Amino acid sequence: MRLRWLITTALLFPFRLEAKSPVVGAHVATIAINPREVTVLHLRPEFESTIHIPEEVTSVILGSPGEFKAEHNEGEPEYVYVKPITKEAAQSNLLIATKSGQHVTLELVSDGEGINEEKQPVDFLLEYRAARSFLISDDSPVALVKGPAKASGREVTGGHAALDPPLSSLEEAFRQEETVNGPRWTKWEDKQIETFIGEIRQLGNRTMISYSILNNSNQAIEIVPPQIQMTGRKAIKKKKREGKGIISDQLEIRDYKLSATRLEPGGRADGVVVFDRPNFKESTEKLFLQIAQADQVDHPILIHLPFTPPVATGSN
Repeated sequence: MRLRWLITTALLFPFRLEAKSPVVGAHVATIAINPREVTVLHLRPEFESTIHIPEEVTSVILGSPGEFKAEHNEGEPEYVYVKPITKEAAQSNLLIATKSGQHVTLELVSDGEGINEEKQPVDFLLEYRAARSFLISDDSPVALVKGPAKASGREVTGGHAALDPPLSSLEEAFRQEETVNGPRWTKWEDKQIETFIGEIRQLGNRTMISYSILNNSNQAIEIVPPQIQMTGRKAIKKKKREGKGIISDQLEIRDYKLSATRLEPGGRADGVVVFDRPNFKESTEKLFLQIAQADQVDHPILIHLPFTPPVATGSN
């Protein structure tokens, strides 16, 4: 009996070695949304890759439905799942559009089945982040992403690393505001939202303000982009009688970023706004950040701001 058992083990052991599959290299990457940039997504049969967009996806267009499959559903509005449906090597393109009108373009590449040392690792997760829009000119250079080692602005794990450009001042302030836990919310009479003012910085002749909004009601609301208002009182003469008239000016906003415009009950939105601040003002004039709901734009919230920002930073 012992001899038979040894023979059986000896026969099975080689087959276990032959059935062992090669280890598949895996990548997880982060890249900024850039509508002028094409991102290569390396796929493999029997594996599904996940694409995460930082806002709701509205449409997915696949170039070759016979070779790849792309799935997106309303239950997970920020995710798209992609995989090859053929075992042969294949290549196609994928276009993803978002609710705000942005779009990302990907080149899908599948090396097919079989053992090949030259095959690229599989991109298991591609995490998109919001574009850095602060003071980026239209003629800035565009890079075509061709694999993990050449990915412009990508942060890749799994054995490869790529240089990530420094964050802009707006993006840095936005990320910092997102990390603020338990802010001291300010309540407003007869308003559904509460507000919080974060850091206020001076960038040359411009001012940058970080802020957050909380929906403290039991129904969904929509907020509009921020405005900056300068108000004051000015003496006037009319029919030999002196009076006072209120003056109000909207200052030019250079850039802003808002994480969401629709807030569900208990939802929070974080934002940053950059505007041109005048070099001087009259003693009676005051500076305000104007925040309003879409259904109450004629009754906005006015948050008093210091004319001279408490923090001075670089002008990038």
